[in-house]
Amino acid sequence: MTKVAFIGLGVMGYPMAGHLQTAGHAVTVYNRTVAKAQAWVSQYGGEFGQTPAEAATGADMVMACVGNDDDLRSVCLGENGAFAGMKAGSIFVDHTTVSAAVTRELHAAAAERGIAFVDAPVSGGQAGAENGVLSVMCGGAQDSYDKAEAVIAAYARICRRIGKSGAGQMTKMCNQIAIAGLVQGLSEALHFAQKAGLDGRAVVEVISQGAAGSWQMSNRYETMLDDHFAHGFAVDWMRKDLGICLDTANENGASLPVTALVDQFYKDVQKLGGGRWDTSSLLKRLQAFD
Repeated sequence: MTKVAFIGLGVMGYPMAGHLQTAGHAVTVYNRTVAKAQAWVSQYGGEFGQTPAEAATGADMVMACVGNDDDLRSVCLGENGAFAGMKAGSIFVDHTTVSAAVTRELHAAAAERGIAFVDAPVSGGQAGAENGVLSVMCGGAQDSYDKAEAVIAAYARICRRIGKSGAGQMTKMCNQIAIAGLVQGLSEALHFAQKAGLDGRAVVEVISQGAAGSWQMSNRYETMLDDHFAHGFAVDWMRKDLGICLDTANENGASLPVTALVDQFYKDVQKLGGGRWDTSSLLKRLQAFD
């Protein structure tokens, strides 16, 4: 058993923290909306803190899964931030998708307090979090990762250290870059099938078993054909992630022409009122621009 604090009880963090408690760890949670923290305790047990610092006090490991760079800074730093409550020798594990720059910044701030920092963004979406089968990509010192991996196992299908601090976030960028192109390709294929008068389900049944098959195709084609997008990973969050990818590409010289184009397509979806739609709503954009 490990004494753990979990900060951020959104669609990902809520079930992730639940898996930790179910696995036998002693979990204290924090959420900006106290009612959600209280609901979590009612469902799983454990405790909740009124501030990140209070939740983190005495914890061996603190996990966070919040929204963006600024959110992460706010729950880490300051007198009410998690770092203020953490003891030397403890480990902070960040599951948020953020920039490598803020990761390096907080890694340095944690080190000043004798706290280890592991960046560990996840992939697998809400379903992966609920079912405990997330892919977790990590950066940080090997010994810190080794300790964190044993706890992360409660909600991971696979967890790997990719390299030093920031490597986990860089790997998550690769993940989002790959998804952007895949979803656009799938949207175009389904749109083409509709225009050609084909049965989209029959088309996918065949092509998904060949070289065109992907997680996106298997898990999103039915909702796309049903015009159902009120679920999954929101377009607003995907644009945040792709913005991080494009900014980092400008720094390291990588060429991301398709990613830049799909980012603009998602901007069109936002203009259609689809900021909270699933990323597969790129199909809606094609239909709207017929």
